[in-house]
Amino acid sequence: MRALRRTHGGVQAATREHFARRRRAYCGMSTTEPFATALFLATCGGLLALSAISGRAASRFGIPLTALFLALGMLAGSDGIGGIAFSDYGLTFRLGTAALVLILFDGGLNTSIAAVRRVAGPAGVLATVGVLGTAAVTALGAYAVGLTIPQSILLGVVVSSTDAAAVFAVLRGSGVHLRKRVGVTLEAESGLNDPMAIILTTLVTANLGHLERLWGWHTLGEVVVQAVIGLLGGIVVGRAARIFLQRVRLSAGGLYPVFTLAVALLAFGLPTLVGGSGFLAVYVAGMTLGDREIPHRASLLRVHDALAWLGQVAMFVLLGLLLFPSRLGEVALSGIAIGLFVAIIARPLVVALCLLPFRYPAREIAFIGWMGLRGAVPIILATVPVLARAPGAERIFDLVFFVVAVSVLLHGVTGAPLARRLGLESAEPPSPPAVLEIEAARPLSSRLESFYIDDALAVAGVSLADLALPDGAAVTLIVRGDELVPPLPATTLLPGDHAYVVARAEDQVLIRLMFGRPEGDDNA
Repeated sequence: MRALRRTHGGVQAATREHFARRRRAYCGMSTTEPFATALFLATCGGLLALSAISGRAASRFGIPLTALFLALGMLAGSDGIGGIAFSDYGLTFRLGTAALVLILFDGGLNTSIAAVRRVAGPAGVLATVGVLGTAAVTALGAYAVGLTIPQSILLGVVVSSTDAAAVFAVLRGSGVHLRKRVGVTLEAESGLNDPMAIILTTLVTANLGHLERLWGWHTLGEVVVQAVIGLLGGIVVGRAARIFLQRVRLSAGGLYPVFTLAVALLAFGLPTLVGGSGFLAVYVAGMTLGDREIPHRASLLRVHDALAWLGQVAMFVLLGLLLFPSRLGEVALSGIAIGLFVAIIARPLVVALCLLPFRYPAREIAFIGWMGLRGAVPIILATVPVLARAPGAERIFDLVFFVVAVSVLLHGVTGAPLARRLGLESAEPPSPPAVLEIEAARPLSSRLESFYIDDALAVAGVSLADLALPDGAAVTLIVRGDELVPPLPATTLLPGDHAYVVARAEDQVLIRLMFGRPEGDDNA
């Protein structure tokens, strides 16, 4: 056995020496330009390309995308085949924060305020009381596997919130359309609970030696103040941006995403500078801006969706670079145990207690409790105690990785099958294979909306010539399978068609009576 250990140690030493020689060989060239810049850009491009290409394999084999992004970062890191030496926790925190701003803003743009209002109570309780409860129960589990009381509490608050990036990715990439209340509750909770976890992590890190200071009205007051400032700041920035876009025409279409990106950055930065929660503010600003018609809306949604994916890829790859697999073995068993404890006991128990007063059906409570995905946010929060040089901070950082890895693999793989098993899949019509959109530089008096022709609708089986459409309304295009059907008077609407109808605002009620709810309408 000793001989085997010596052999294994020799192989590890030889491998480390190989990577060290390779880095030294590049070192002389990497100090000159343009080689240094070219090497940096080529490395970034290669990692991003691999991340994008791996998405196809991930969807085919049911592997969560976030797990692949994280694995790519680890393979490219100093202990992997890439040999990229990276250990800058401060840079990771800053870039991770920027990526999370992009993700939360995109999530807000795609979240209906009307839908959030219907779940404001349960989502708000989960984002506050739920975070506190999950942190407390997780701390008990961490203490049981050998962590000290301060370390257990710190680990509990770091992993206490669900991750908006992971939740949005799984819900949108699984192909499963959840029932409205379940899906909106999960998305609203994940968008609202990050501020609570960030506040708690900062307070616990600052008072590790005097945890008794945390139990009092001061802590509660700070949480309330940050939440209120963040909420009001997000509303003000989002509404001001919406009014500006509706009244002022920019000189070029490409400037609109530049402006909305500036809105996202301002929505985070301004409330944070005055003591508010920037993460809550940027999510609320996205919801406020996206709740009304704005110029170039479709293009803006696509741009911010791309930015959110870029942020998510960059965040997970960067965090993978920051991890050292050779160091993870020491805490692997404890980390996996804590990860399973959070997923199977802590999160479901706390969610059940929080949702009990709101009379959610048992299967909805079970699913919401199970889908408590942890992603890059806990790892970003785990850099806070490292930057503060807190005792045992690096060990906590490594433990957080395992909590995240267990959550991503467990929930990412089982989320869609569990939704189907519990009967929580929405009866949403299939998405049209082709999408018709109107790009307008200013709000128009008429709207173009698509409708799925269900066999229960009165218009099913009716020719366009026989439709009693109001003046100024017309069917502009019909998508039938893989065909684009021109809207001729003799054309008949068939079940399964996707019909695009243009109508004035005052005629929308009549159009909905005829065609039902528009596709993609979250307000119903």
